[in-house]
Amino acid sequence: MRSNGKPINILGIETSCDETAAAVVQDGVKILSSVVASQTALHDKYGGVVPEIASRAHIENIYPCLHQAIEQADVSPNEIDAIAVANQPGLTIALIVGVTAAKTLAFAWQKPLIAINHLHAHIQAGLLGCDKLELPAIALIVSGGHTSLYDYKSPLEPALLGSTIDDAAGEAFDKVASILGLGYPGGPLIEKAAKDGNPKAINFPRTLLDKDSLDFSFSGLKTAVLYHCRGQDMKGKNLVSQMTTQQIADIAASFQKAVVDVLVEKVRRAILKTGSKTVILGGGVAANSALRDALKDFCGNQTPAVNLLVAEKRYCTDNAVMVASLAYHKFKAGIFAALDLEPKANG
Repeated sequence: MRSNGKPINILGIETSCDETAAAVVQDGVKILSSVVASQTALHDKYGGVVPEIASRAHIENIYPCLHQAIEQADVSPNEIDAIAVANQPGLTIALIVGVTAAKTLAFAWQKPLIAINHLHAHIQAGLLGCDKLELPAIALIVSGGHTSLYDYKSPLEPALLGSTIDDAAGEAFDKVASILGLGYPGGPLIEKAAKDGNPKAINFPRTLLDKDSLDFSFSGLKTAVLYHCRGQDMKGKNLVSQMTTQQIADIAASFQKAVVDVLVEKVRRAILKTGSKTVILGGGVAANSALRDALKDFCGNQTPAVNLLVAEKRYCTDNAVMVASLAYHKFKAGIFAALDLEPKANG
């Protein structure tokens, strides 16, 4: 709250990949509006996000999203206290659209500008609706471009414990879905196919790296699926077209189980290292039911039990609510960005 007792309203903007999003959040917790324009249909035929197409769509969608978010929130520019934008990490050509819009509004409305790390915002998505956070905590962020573990002591500076050294989990889901001819985006399609499959049908590898490593690697798993479908020498014809629906389901289920096993094992290692009492789960792949169930079982079976906080499925994929919610903490701490803020591909 402000010193005069009025609530703090922050307008958040998110354009890090292929969703254009805007939201107004009050005091970091009360969601006044949330608008997301998805580009899935534009990228579907390419089997993945095309940066130039994404940027063009952001340019077309940014004003309607902002207008709708402010209209839904029923606030005027005078009632907005700050403009927050995800400026890293992501596709630079996509980020620049949101950053430019945020800087323009901050200048025109004479509001503070707040720069937000997109991955840190995904952590915040897991905390929405949380009344009491028991620390220390670790955060697992699993998305198309990133798989990261954080030591979480405050919303301002989560410390990175480990990250992917090659393919992120979500990227592996997309690639395996492509191998199996399921389509794009891969995550939901693999999960759907896996529901009818046997997760023990194929013993795909679990790459854990060194015994104490908290980094991730899913490239080998993706390759193992490829070899299973096309032969070890890659000279055989694609066998997927000859497979039954059940065989494809078994591959999907076995692949998904391998990913989940690795993620849960890394969480176990992180808990041992940090003594964490809470696990926070966010990111696009956090919507996967198998992962949510496995982490719930794991946390519940610890002695003492570990608290699990999972982002609502609607806030797992990219959105601006998480951006504005995290920005509230920076607003209170007086951490603002200059109008020469630039997007960063890595962060």
